[in-house]
Amino acid sequence: MTATQTRASSIADINQQAALLCKNGQFADAWSLVKPILEPHDEVAEDARADALNIAGACWYGMGNLSDAETYWRQCLRAKPDYAEVYSSLGMLLKSHGRLSAAKAVYRQLVALRPGQADAHNNLGTVLYGMGYRDEAEASYRQAVAIRPDYAEAHYNRAIVLHELRRLHEAEVAYREALVGLPEHAEAHNNLGNVLMELDRVAEADAAYRQALTIKPQYPEALNNLGGVLKATYRLPEAELACRLALAIRPDYAEAHLNLGAVLADLKRLPEAEAAYREAIAHRPDYAEAHYNLGLALSSLERLPEAEMAYREAIRCRPDIVHAHNNLGCVLRQLDRLPEAVEAFAQALALRPDLAEAHYNVGTALAQLKRLPEAEAAYLRALALRPDYGDARFGLAVLVLGMGRFEEGWRLYECRYEQPGFVHHKTRAMLSCPQWQGDTLAGKSLLVWQEDGLGDMVQFSRYFALLKAQGAGHIAFACAPALHRLMATVDGVDAVLDHDTALAGVAASTYDCWTSLLSAPLHLRTTVDMIPRAVRLAAEPSLVEKWRPILETLPPGRKVGLVWKGNAKHHNDANRSIPTLATLAPLWSVPGLSFVSLQKGQGEDEAQNPPAGQPLLELGSAVNDFADSAAIIEQLDLVICVDTSTAHLAASLGKPCWVMLPEKDIDWRWMHERNDSPWYPHTLRLFRRAAGEGWSVTVERVRRACAERFSAEKAGELCSTRK
Repeated sequence: MTATQTRASSIADINQQAALLCKNGQFADAWSLVKPILEPHDEVAEDARADALNIAGACWYGMGNLSDAETYWRQCLRAKPDYAEVYSSLGMLLKSHGRLSAAKAVYRQLVALRPGQADAHNNLGTVLYGMGYRDEAEASYRQAVAIRPDYAEAHYNRAIVLHELRRLHEAEVAYREALVGLPEHAEAHNNLGNVLMELDRVAEADAAYRQALTIKPQYPEALNNLGGVLKATYRLPEAELACRLALAIRPDYAEAHLNLGAVLADLKRLPEAEAAYREAIAHRPDYAEAHYNLGLALSSLERLPEAEMAYREAIRCRPDIVHAHNNLGCVLRQLDRLPEAVEAFAQALALRPDLAEAHYNVGTALAQLKRLPEAEAAYLRALALRPDYGDARFGLAVLVLGMGRFEEGWRLYECRYEQPGFVHHKTRAMLSCPQWQGDTLAGKSLLVWQEDGLGDMVQFSRYFALLKAQGAGHIAFACAPALHRLMATVDGVDAVLDHDTALAGVAASTYDCWTSLLSAPLHLRTTVDMIPRAVRLAAEPSLVEKWRPILETLPPGRKVGLVWKGNAKHHNDANRSIPTLATLAPLWSVPGLSFVSLQKGQGEDEAQNPPAGQPLLELGSAVNDFADSAAIIEQLDLVICVDTSTAHLAASLGKPCWVMLPEKDIDWRWMHERNDSPWYPHTLRLFRRAAGEGWSVTVERVRRACAERFSAEKAGELCSTRK
């Protein structure tokens, strides 16, 4: 044996001893052994020196000196460029300390050197994923599992990337492959559940989350996700419990606070939902979804300025949340900041031009701004995107009706029967006999069903005679009790029923078909130039006599009936009703007038205790129905009211009636920019509240009109007397 061979054997023994020391964590001792043989030397073979450099790198890595570890590993690779183990170690060092670009280069060298090494492809995939190169990462993981089909970790890593790439079916397969090799991998079960939820396979997702929790009971993410499944299946108390269990484990878990809030909102426990969303935000101030959900809760609680702030904060955190822009627009519209609302809807549409809801919402705002052609275009765009969009069709219907395009409007207006949220949809479901579609009525028994407001019934009562003229043998009208006595006097009505009696008749096949009064204009082809004359209602003489002595207690002069509030349940009551009776005080300055309150329900208390200087005969509390109201109005000289059924009753009785209309959301029947009504051409006058105008300004115009009317009448009486 030569001296060189002896030296080589000795160096090999040193490396072997040092490697064993490293394996046992004795890094300093290992370093002492290899240090003398690290420098190039004729007596040390390059392979042996490379092994020593590799061990030196491992020593310094173990002692926490990463810089020296990297230095020795790189020297090792210069000495032996095909040293695969060192590429793996160096890649691990670089990857674990965030130097991903350098790690990528090392792992690419490794896979070029060892293309059949599955670990190398998996590690390269991990680095590429960390750098955001998801497609390349997926390809690396795919190569790893092609080499080793049972490589569970690579299947799992690939599944994560596939999920993020929205390749959900492939992600499901990859998670299931991972679970074959790692059946106790709780995270894989949880993530599989997430994929299944997105595939709308809720029951399977439920099972996956429960399996994750069986393996790892203290798993807050799986509990939170299970809460999401339970919420989706309307098992809300269980969903609440799951979210609370997640938070018991991780009180700072913002996502669980968010989900808990969503569950509480579904349970109609909105103050608690608000608290949960605020807790989520406390833990994650930039949590856009929590700000957004907080906006939803505050909107439902009608705390609109706070809802605006929440939506704006959501947009600040994540400007691409389309529905935050859209909902912000809805809040701004409710706050009567219409130009800002239009801008918010425009932002939503800039992000997502095919969002039908935003087109509908901007149409509504534009209609309120009286930009009618633009509003119509917005509604049409919403319908082009969603032909079954009932709200947009109904919005377009009332828009074109208000523009006087009746033929088109009546046809669109029938969409109310297709909308589950409308009472009309329930009517169609309740009534088993056919709905009249304009076919012949000759000899048929027709049921007319009230499904709209009391004022609607008075306004459209003119169609009873026309339906009778179509040949209907018998017309029964099912309506609210308040209308019974009045409608029994209307030409064309053979019977007035309550709804329950009418339903019994439907069950007994008493009627051949049914209709609504507001469908009659479509089938009878009413246009704005051919509106049938209003029914001239007449008060019952006995009721007139009943109320006469009470009205005669007023001082001599003109008697004016007042209604300043409508139905508190009406969606537009806040705009239609005048806040207080005191707002009408200027009317009392007109000489010779006495005022009678026709106010029923909301506002009665004010009428019974009118402000000082506003003496008022309060009769509303004693009124039983419309027949009583008609008998009182018959003996008045003028009725001044807001948009309520009283306007239709007074005008149909032939009494002058002045209607004060709100600034926005004006009902379609009053049309646009008119001071008169084609429905009541000789009796009704409209006073429109202008943009930015308070009710006091409108009332002042009414006061001046009163003064002019009654002073002119007085002058006429004087002239007549002088003759």
